[in-house]
Amino acid sequence: MVTQNPILQARKLQLRWFVTLSTLPLLGVLSAFGIIPQSNISFEFGQKFSEEISLPFLDQQIENTEVFWRTVKTQRGDTIDELLRRLDVNDTAASEYLRNTKDALSLQQLSSGKDVQTETNKKGNLISLRFTDNNGNQIFIEKKGDHYITHKSSKQIEKRIFMRTGEIESTLFAATDAAGLNDIVANQLADIFSGDIDFHRDLRRGDTFSLIYEMNYVNGEPLNNGNILAAEFHNQGQKYRALYYEITTGNGSYFSQDGKNMRKAFLRSPLEFTRVSSGFQQSRFHPILKEWRAHKGVDYAASTGTKVKATADGVVAFAGKQGGYGNMVTISHQGRYSTLYGHLSRFSNGLHVGQRISQGEIIAFVGQTGLATGPHLHYEFKINGQQRDPLRVPLPDAKPINAIQKSQFQTATLEMVERLNVLSGYRLARLN
Repeated sequence: MVTQNPILQARKLQLRWFVTLSTLPLLGVLSAFGIIPQSNISFEFGQKFSEEISLPFLDQQIENTEVFWRTVKTQRGDTIDELLRRLDVNDTAASEYLRNTKDALSLQQLSSGKDVQTETNKKGNLISLRFTDNNGNQIFIEKKGDHYITHKSSKQIEKRIFMRTGEIESTLFAATDAAGLNDIVANQLADIFSGDIDFHRDLRRGDTFSLIYEMNYVNGEPLNNGNILAAEFHNQGQKYRALYYEITTGNGSYFSQDGKNMRKAFLRSPLEFTRVSSGFQQSRFHPILKEWRAHKGVDYAASTGTKVKATADGVVAFAGKQGGYGNMVTISHQGRYSTLYGHLSRFSNGLHVGQRISQGEIIAFVGQTGLATGPHLHYEFKINGQQRDPLRVPLPDAKPINAIQKSQFQTATLEMVERLNVLSGYRLARLN
């Protein structure tokens, strides 16, 4: 072990202290410069200031300013008192006004799922109440002195346009659900293309659809379920496009891009998304009569009460009971065409012979009347009194856009065509 000279150690220690002390002023200058420049600023410390401030009495302040806002949704079977209870309103005068005043009657008639908002004080007394009625009008009820008054402002409709695209994996409804579409819009989509696509037999996995639709909103709440403005469907490699166009105000229909009417004179099926249980056959063993005989129509399996639609515009020729058909409706169309709907549980209210019917109108409901082993619809399509296979017979087209209107149609639908092109490009990009 080597021992250092004590004198040498003392000199090294003195040198370290010298370096440290000589560096401190330099560090102090650098720090001061980094914060503020050198100046003649001086600070005076130790001065005190005091002032009396009068505050309002605490309970009085809360009484005058504290209010509560609450919002609840109406429920089926709600009464005024039950609604106010959920809103924490404890005000006999307000309850009396809302239950007995004509101006506030729309609150009692409000459908379920509507928002009702109240403003109350800490005692539960009603200051104001607001909601949107079933017609989209804004209702505002407020307290003025010792009584309440109601204000009503007309609805302000806001139109919003949505674009959606989807792919068939199993069923159309499953695909539209996955795309965020409600059933009303899904049914519209099927109706638009029902003249070209049989959704009972033709749908395939991998088929795709795109659509543009608008919805009306009032105060941020949807007023209706949507109306399709344009749509495209790819089915088994075939592309179909439909564009909404009003020939006259309020009289609109769907047309292909070249002006052909998408609406056939007849729908392929009088039911939505049901299974064909028995097709058109020249010879079929009847399950009840136990004999071979022709089946000159199509049977659709469906639960009792399923809505039955007229497949075309026409006039009711018969509505009543007839033999093995049970409850039956026949409709005459354009002279040479007629359709028959059998085994019905009941008819639509007021249906009668001679009544004019529009395509898609509900005429009856599926049942099991007559010679039927289970609930289903028997549907026949006749040309000059002869039954034809409704799934295969060529259907006549509705009127197309005429030559005079065609340029107006193309101009009016140009934006929708461009949007469909964008959706098609987006879908192709996702596939790649």
